Amino acid sequence: MQTTRATSAFPADALRSIFPDMTSRPPLRVFMLGATGTIGRATVRALVRHGHEVVCFGRPRRDASNARATAERGVSVRVGDISDPASIARDGFKGEHFDAVVSCMASRTGTPRDAWAVDHRAHMHVLEAAKAAGVPHMVLLSAICVQKPLLAFQEAKLAFERALMDSGLTWSIVRPTAFFKSLSGQVERVKRGKPFLIFGDGTLTACKPISDDDLAEFIASCLEDPARQNRVLPIGGPGEAQTPRQQGEQLFALLGREPRFKQVPVALLDTIISVLTLLGRVIPPLADKAQLARIGRYYATESMLVWDAEHARYDADATPSTGHDTLADFFAKRLRGEANDDRGEHAVFS
Repeated sequence: MQTTRATSAFPADALRSIFPDMTSRPPLRVFMLGATGTIGRATVRALVRHGHEVVCFGRPRRDASNARATAERGVSVRVGDISDPASIARDGFKGEHFDAVVSCMASRTGTPRDAWAVDHRAHMHVLEAAKAAGVPHMVLLSAICVQKPLLAFQEAKLAFERALMDSGLTWSIVRPTAFFKSLSGQVERVKRGKPFLIFGDGTLTACKPISDDDLAEFIASCLEDPARQNRVLPIGGPGEAQTPRQQGEQLFALLGREPRFKQVPVALLDTIISVLTLLGRVIPPLADKAQLARIGRYYATESMLVWDAEHARYDADATPSTGHDTLADFFAKRLRGEANDDRGEHAVFS
């Protein structure tokens, strides 16, 4: 499987000044999935900056503010049932021409039922509709953790990745490392004077954190850069890989305090998983809780970097970087109240 090293992200105007021929390229018409999530919203903004026309499709939501805000910026919003192939064709594509599908859609919980319904089956419905509509290119936001699949959502994502590769469409599969929002769950905790929680000694894992905007710019560029097409694209943010301990040290430094850490043994997660799995046999909702605990254990013990299968290790140097936003800058904005992590159901620490 081929990958390609990413280059730094630039605003569209800067790209056009460097490559004047870009100004002669007609705008693309893009069918967008997952536009109400934080990365999806950032991707819509990036696509608009690149001059493309964006049509967002998804389920109606009780809180439709994100969709309304998108519509107010001149982006079309279409509502339908992403689990219904007929609705995707009738309410989404509507028999119209599109140059590409971009998907930032993902299951909200990662539990098996949710993962196979969204990460695989809903995407398969969209892929079939896209093929029927003659769409030539699909850009998929996946995850770098599918390199070592131990969980249901990873298997579901991989199954769709394989289907996309075999579809006959031009494809770009983007596998990002950890998001800022996933790493900022302890900002308020530390601000309140509590220690920073780490598993083991805080050096079990590492990642290259990436911002929503930098990732979105990279995703949008896949529509224009042939080097990012028919490729699996692992991508991280700027700078060196960081361990959780280093992330905590950055946060304490911004607060002007001496670092304080509380170590949590990984064995505690194993015990929780075992208990919830046992109870889940008689209380079904606890089976999902066990799966969420397994997801937590995975992220506590596996790095979000390129996996070197030959040497059985994660390779920070082989993990491409893009963009300019740093995790430390995001922490600073969070502390000033200028940004939020918007983790929703993925909140872990408090």
